[in-house]
Order: sequence, then structure tokens, then C-alpha cells
Amino acid sequence: MTCNATLAEAAPGKTVLGFVGIGIMGLAMTRNLIKAGYEVVVWNRNPEKCKPLEQEGARVASSPRDVVSAATYTFAMLSDPEAALDVALRPDGVVAGISPGKGYIDVSTVDAATSRTIAAAVRSAGGGFLEAPVSGSKGPAEQGKLIFLTAGDEDLFAAVSAPLDVMGKAKFFLGPEGAGAHMKLVVNMVMGAMMTSFAEGLALADKVGLKHQDVIDVVALGAIAAPMFALKGPAMAARSYNPAFPLKHQQKDMRLALALGDEVAQPLPMAAAANSLYIAARRQGLGDMDFSAVMEAVAAQEADTKKQ
Repeated sequence: MTCNATLAEAAPGKTVLGFVGIGIMGLAMTRNLIKAGYEVVVWNRNPEKCKPLEQEGARVASSPRDVVSAATYTFAMLSDPEAALDVALRPDGVVAGISPGKGYIDVSTVDAATSRTIAAAVRSAGGGFLEAPVSGSKGPAEQGKLIFLTAGDEDLFAAVSAPLDVMGKAKFFLGPEGAGAHMKLVVNMVMGAMMTSFAEGLALADKVGLKHQDVIDVVALGAIAAPMFALKGPAMAARSYNPAFPLKHQQKDMRLALALGDEVAQPLPMAAAANSLYIAARRQGLGDMDFSAVMEAVAAQEADTKKQ
């Protein structure tokens, strides 16, 4: 799809960028834009989270509308569909500041219906829209090595190519909006199921007297080697879960993937089983910990079995 207005190519020193949603990911991504020489305007529900960026040169706006009014292209990293819709559509939201020649790039993980609703509102105001959920968590965000899964207005994708390259190591344009959301849910569903399987493997190894580090080392050399296992394994063995990707967001993504499966009549029994463990972990109060804390839900199942 193409925007009605011509969109200028973003470049440091000549393009003002906006960023709304300054959490773990948004903070790292915005820092990389500032380091690359872009003038950046930021907003967050809790303005305290913007202070580090303000000290590094960002301007802090009082609303999403003010960000979009000041910037040519605005990025958003928000927690869930409800937050994405609110920030876009509220009276002082993104759409209120959009006009021809501007673009909105939502890098949040939401469902396709949410993305399409926001896209329609942005376009009705004359702006361009790109959904661009990312594959990668805190470390890749800090290193500028995210993977952008984009869809929507292809001319906006071209216009913000340089900022995307600052924040990521790869970018894909997948077609009309909804395709990026679908790709992200597929990827995160697989990741979530892999993590629960790995947690169960470590728990089983422990029961039969194997050292967790030996399991991690063996897995790293075989056909099932995965960067995620190598990265998360040692911390899981130590039962330490400093958040890079909060468990509550992983469970949200599993929920959205299961809803997508229902929509297209695709059974997802493995994902459903994994989701039940993330729900159990949230009930244990672990939602704000790293998603690898699903290990504790596995441990709790063991305790429940002993009680029976």
C-alpha cells in the first residue's frame, strides 16, 4: 500500500523522530536513534521514564499528539493492544497529531485487528502507517540488532529505512498491515513453547542427577542448539530472572496466537499447553520477571504433584 502524500527519506540532522512508550525496549531503541544523530521527541505514560533520555538530548512532550506534531515519523513501543489503541485514538493521541507527510510506525506486538484499526485512523488523517513488531528483546535492542517484521505502507517502510537500520540488523516488508502482526505472533508462540520445553528439560535433568550446565553445554553443540537456550540457561539454573522480556508480555503473545489459531481454525495444542504454564507463573506473581521464570511454574507443578 502507498500513502497519498510524498514521504521524505529520514536522515540524521534533517528529520525529527518521535518515540512513544519508553519501557525496556523503547528506552534502548530511542538511545540508539539519539546516538545516530537524530533529534528525538519522546513521551511515556510515566514521564519519569523519559528523564534518562532527556539528559541524553531528547525532548519530552506532554502527550502523544505533541510528539507526532513535532516529529515527521513517530515510533511506538506499547505493552498490549489496549495500550496501542488508547495511545493512538485518545483525544490527545497519535492520530490527533497526524497530517499528510507524517508517518506512524507501531513496533508493538498486537493482533492484526488492532493494527488495522490504527492504520485506518492514521490514514483517515492523511498519514502513513507501518506496523513493525520486532523479534528480539533487551539485549538486541541495546545492541541495535532487532529484526523488524513490517507491513502496511511500503513507501513509509522506504522512508524510515535508515532509522530501522539504526535499531535493527534486519527488516522485512511482508505486505498489507496484519502480516507483520501475524509473523510476530508465530515467532513468539514458537519461542514461548521452546522455553517451556527447555524449563521442563532442566527440571527433569535435575531429578535424575544431571548438572544443569552440562545440559546447557550438550544442547549448545547439537541439532537443537538455540541462542535463547545458551543465553537464558545459566540464569534459569541459578533461578535468576532479571527481565529482558517480561513474562506477562510472553503470555499476552501466547494468548493472541491462540486467538489467531481459533480465528483460522488451526489447532495449537502445544501452544495451549505452554500458555497454561505462563498463566500459572503469572498467578505466582512472576509477570514482571523474565519469561524464563516459567521455570518456577514447572517447579510448582512438581510441588503440587507431591501433595496429591
